Amino acid sequence: MELMVLLNALVTRLLFVLHSLIGVWRVTAVKKEPKYWLLALLNLLLCLETGLTLKFKQGRGYKWFSPAIFLYLICIVPSLWLLEIHHGTQYCGNEPGAVQVNVSNQDFNQSRDSSHGSEGADHHIIQTAKVFVNQLSTICETVWTLALHQTFLLLLVVGRWLLPIGVEITRDQLSQLLLMFVGTAADILEFASETLDIEDVRKNYALINAILAVWTWSMLQFPLDLAVQHIGCKPTASTRRIPSLLLCRYSAELWNIGVSLFIQDGPFFIVRSILMGHFRIFNQMLVFFTAKNVLVVTLQLYRLAVITLDFRATLLQKSRKGEVSCCPCEHYEASTHAIADQYKEMKESVAFPPKEEFQAPSEDQ
Repeated sequence: MELMVLLNALVTRLLFVLHSLIGVWRVTAVKKEPKYWLLALLNLLLCLETGLTLKFKQGRGYKWFSPAIFLYLICIVPSLWLLEIHHGTQYCGNEPGAVQVNVSNQDFNQSRDSSHGSEGADHHIIQTAKVFVNQLSTICETVWTLALHQTFLLLLVVGRWLLPIGVEITRDQLSQLLLMFVGTAADILEFASETLDIEDVRKNYALINAILAVWTWSMLQFPLDLAVQHIGCKPTASTRRIPSLLLCRYSAELWNIGVSLFIQDGPFFIVRSILMGHFRIFNQMLVFFTAKNVLVVTLQLYRLAVITLDFRATLLQKSRKGEVSCCPCEHYEASTHAIADQYKEMKESVAFPPKEEFQAPSEDQ
């Protein structure tokens, strides 16, 4: 089992590094400046994190936070920024999104013919690989950028699945988190591709930077596991305050609401509203997804109101019964202490019988 944990930890981080290096390669090929290879040095942070995790955590994850996912974001996001800013200098033929890869049989036949004789099979494989790499370089920039976006989000979900989990998170919680990440990744990909593909947006450099900033902000939810884990609380004086009790009981739900309002749907709605209201940009998909963001934000606010009212009703009910605790963990600890006290009293009663039982024979004598 420990071998599988170490293997999963190493393989997942290796995939992160390889994908990041592909992004750096595309930036260098597009910019045609070798200095952009310096972006590959960011992977040293991921290598350092790998060593520390293997040494101190035996490859397992941390509570509430995944440093590997966070460092992967640091490695790949700058490359995607540069590719999106450089977007528009190369287009894909007549059809949008068409991949122009002209891998002809003649190219492979030529490489096969040149491999006959003294070169052997190894030379044939090398020549075929060179032809394939050269043909990959002919894929237009817009398709490369979209493919990097798609594989980036897929690798976030798959990588989080493959990474060894910590002691604090269960398999059931991990499955819930992955399902959330799949829907979140689809929304983020749609936001980036749909807004940045608008021609009027591409003409405004400041607007591109603003959209990419919101996109980067929305990615920060992936390293966190708070969506499925409740924050533990202890029965102290500070945790008996109303906000602390509310956070203790509904920490996961409140985190999901906060992510939707302040990290994802709320900022997406603001950006799309600015595009339609200020820049007068309208299309069917933009209007549809703006309405979708409005609906999600409204439902999240409704959910927040329901949680608050339910918490208030529970607090009033317990106060009438004379109970102070409203937090599940406090209730669990209180019940644990009560059972322990009962067990202690029962043990003492068995070891030391009541005094009257010993005094009764002395009176008869």
